Order: sequence, then C-alpha cells, then structure tokens
Amino acid sequence: ARAAEVVRAGAERRASLTWESKGRFDFVSDVDRASEAALGDVIRQRHPDATLLAEEGSPDAGATRGLVFVADPLDGTTNFLHGFPAYAVSIAALVDGVPAAGAIINVPTGALFTATAGGGARHAGAPMRVSEIADPARALIATGFPFTREEEIARYVPMLPAVMRATSGIRRAGAAALDLADVACGRYEAFWELRLSPWDIAAGILLIREAGGIVTTLDGAPCPVAVTSCVAGNPSMHRWLIDTLVNREP
Repeated sequence: ARAAEVVRAGAERRASLTWESKGRFDFVSDVDRASEAALGDVIRQRHPDATLLAEEGSPDAGATRGLVFVADPLDGTTNFLHGFPAYAVSIAALVDGVPAAGAIINVPTGALFTATAGGGARHAGAPMRVSEIADPARALIATGFPFTREEEIARYVPMLPAVMRATSGIRRAGAAALDLADVACGRYEAFWELRLSPWDIAAGILLIREAGGIVTTLDGAPCPVAVTSCVAGNPSMHRWLIDTLVNREP
C-alpha cells in the first residue's frame, strides 16, 4: 500500500519527473526508485531476515533461499510516464524459491489482487476464478511485445496472425503483472509473452494457479519464477494457445 501511495503521488507530478533509459525502450523514473525504497523499508521492518529481489537494483538480487520478496515497484513504467492508466505495484513472497503469497495493485483504479498458496485468490476481497470460456472464438487474449530484442521480434510477429484469426481479440496493455491478474479474475482467457523477468510474473503466477488456471513456459513446462517465456490461462485456453503458438513458430 505504501508503494502504491508513492506511485499515486508521482502521477500527480508526472510533468516534473526525472526519468532515464536503462536500455532500448526500457525506462526508469525516480518514482520507480522511490516505490522500491518504500517496499524495502516495509520488508525490513516486518521481516528483517528476508531478502528483496526487485527490478531497480536491490542489493539482495542474488538471493534465492529462505524468505525472498520479489517485487516490481512500478510495472508499466512507460504507461505511467505517458499517463496511460495501466500500471501496477507487484510483490510476491517466495519460500525457498516457491511462491507463498502474492499481491498486485492496479494503481490507477486501486483494485487489489491477492493470493496465498493453498488459500485461493481474491479480488476486492472476494474469491476469484479464471474464465470458463473454452471456445477460442469467444476468447480475449492478452500479450506483451518483445520490443528490446530483434531476434525475439522476428520470432514473435509470426505468432500473431494465428491467434488473431481464431479469437475475439488480442490486447496489449503494457503491464504484464496486470495482464496476469486479469487472467486470474477472468477478464482474459489467456496470456503469452516471450521475455519476462521474475518481478514481472512472481505474484501473477500464484494468482492464476490459485484461481484455477495454468502457467507454463512456451514449451509447456511448469513455469518457475526465473523464466523468460510465459503462457497462462484457464486450462482449455492455455492448452489451445500453446498448441497454436508452437505450431505457428517460424
């Protein structure tokens, strides 16, 4: 909640923010850093023995054992910088590498998505489940573009036509954590992306699994937190999407 407050306050002074490029089309602002600092402060106060793996350079980035918090202090930075209302704070607690709890907050709307291992997933305090739609023609699919690597752009683009022709639509909002939360609560039937980082998906993996969905790599293997490709969805659409993507790869 404290990190989300930092992001909300930053949105009110968007025109005066300091931001820079970390790489090709990959930006970081002082709000990203302030949000991460707020997360770190809370974690150190409540769990002094825990470590933090976060996008903007936590000193504990190599930790994998024990209690580890994996966080994206501002998922959808480019959206945030442009005033496009799709950005979030995402955090997951891992015990020996396995997600135990996760939360994603949609900062512009205040919507909160939470999950605990074995305890189910909740949205706005109520239990949530993945969509039951199994017909691709009725399905809405989310995706993310691999915009930083030319070789992955070349791999990704041929996948689009097969999905576009068979489904009711594809959406690319630019915040993977929110995409996964929206799969978990049934707004999307499935999601795929070729390159993601642990902080993008750690909370979302648990949300979807606890909501009755499936999350794997593109080849169908169980999706660990440290992964690049990700395919997620309700059981029927997850299987269909993998089959479609793999069969259409160049």
